[in-house]
Amino acid sequence: MSTNPVVTVITPSYNQAQFLESTLCSVLDQDYPALEYIVIDGGSKDGSVDIIRRYESHLAYWVSEPDSGQSDAINKGLVRASGKYVTWLNSDDIHLPGAIFKAVAALERTPEAGMVYANGIGIDSEGNQTDWPHYGQYSLLDLLCMHIIHQPTVFMRKEVVQAVGGLDPTYHLLMDHHLWSRIARIAPIFFVDEYWAAARRHAHAKNTTRRSDFAVEARRILGEMSQHPDVAELIKRHARQIEAGHRIFEAIYSLADDQATLALLQFLSAVRTDPSSVRRCWRLIVLSLAQATHLRWGQSVLYSLRARSQERRYNYYQTLRSAN
Repeated sequence: MSTNPVVTVITPSYNQAQFLESTLCSVLDQDYPALEYIVIDGGSKDGSVDIIRRYESHLAYWVSEPDSGQSDAINKGLVRASGKYVTWLNSDDIHLPGAIFKAVAALERTPEAGMVYANGIGIDSEGNQTDWPHYGQYSLLDLLCMHIIHQPTVFMRKEVVQAVGGLDPTYHLLMDHHLWSRIARIAPIFFVDEYWAAARRHAHAKNTTRRSDFAVEARRILGEMSQHPDVAELIKRHARQIEAGHRIFEAIYSLADDQATLALLQFLSAVRTDPSSVRRCWRLIVLSLAQATHLRWGQSVLYSLRARSQERRYNYYQTLRSAN
């Protein structure tokens, strides 16, 4: 009998047949011996159900029926989850080889952890690697300042997820960040400096089509978290830092929407609010300035330098992994 703790992976799916099979295979190819894989499809009409049926013998449960969105679908999976540890993997993302074993090892050696997370990579619609962002060890304060975690890399202790009530289905964009914040309030969260997953960037992804709505949900999270007296005190002590973090977050989406002048003003406003925030956003200030002044060559150079730096770090990690 396996001594590995059961891990439940939930994939919410809706009309993403183009990517779904890659997602399913990335989980099933982990060869983790105590895997419980649940797929909750929202009633897809694009052939997704046929793909799911091809793999149903490897699934603990699956269903295809209308739901009220991604959070609702994940919560349906959480209700059925029997794993000690749980995660979800969207139907356009993938787990990298060995991710589940590594996440379990991290959770087992830190029994106080509510969740663990790692670095991830970005891929395009064809699966080509595009960026290799590096994260860090974040606290509740960092989350309130809108430091974002790479969602597909997160693995959580199920009892902690239950304690905070799972996902709030009224959130449609930052439901994950809302959950991380509530978890971090009651239990430590730990960063592992490895690469566990890839998030796909494509034209129909929510972070592409609904950028302007992210800031609204970010402010809502802050308001809701402030209802807890302990968090309210934290917010009061670090009000300027948190406000600057939100302005940086909003500026990032303005920049992504090609509103470079607005982004530049938001970045500068963040620095005026909390001068120490310049360490977090100086590169983005330079980038927004280059974009606002139509220095396309400057943008290209900055993007290229950032990508090369990220890729070097990722390749170094791969080299160490191969050596071990």
